[in-house]
Amino acid sequence: MALSRAIILALLAATFFTAISMAEDFIVGDEMGWTVGFDYQSWSANKVFRVGDRLIFKYGAGEHNVFVVTGTDFRNCSVPAASQGLTTGEDVIVLETPGRQWYLCGVGDHCQNGQKLFVNVLPSETEAPSLSPLSSVLPITATPSSAPAPAPWSPPSSSLLAKYRWLPGR
Repeated sequence: MALSRAIILALLAATFFTAISMAEDFIVGDEMGWTVGFDYQSWSANKVFRVGDRLIFKYGAGEHNVFVVTGTDFRNCSVPAASQGLTTGEDVIVLETPGRQWYLCGVGDHCQNGQKLFVNVLPSETEAPSLSPLSSVLPITATPSSAPAPAPWSPPSSSLLAKYRWLPGR
């Protein structure tokens, strides 16, 4: 019983770490990067974003920035306080939760000119199953088995050996 629990836990751990290692990096805008005059909605339309994936915003530092915003701020191009912006020129955002997520550039009229991105994040492809369903299969406390214990091993009787007398190699 302990061995089967260990095997199941090892499989769960392997599934969890495989899901993490399968995360994908997306350079926003591909070779164009994060800039004005690029259609980010078309860029994202054929991509599947999952929890654990990373968005990488590449741009010249000081030329642009990245803000994580609400759907309403996205539609209205409302820029949050400057202190909330990402400004390194190679900003990495890990997609940590499923659902809709919105990003925009807060420099001048860049957002109004299309420098904004909406993505719909799906759960990771191989979510590690929760342990709660296993509790019905593997009880937390050991209970005595109703199956009879196996009989101890004993050598075959001499009459059985006489009946089937053969030795390998003869």
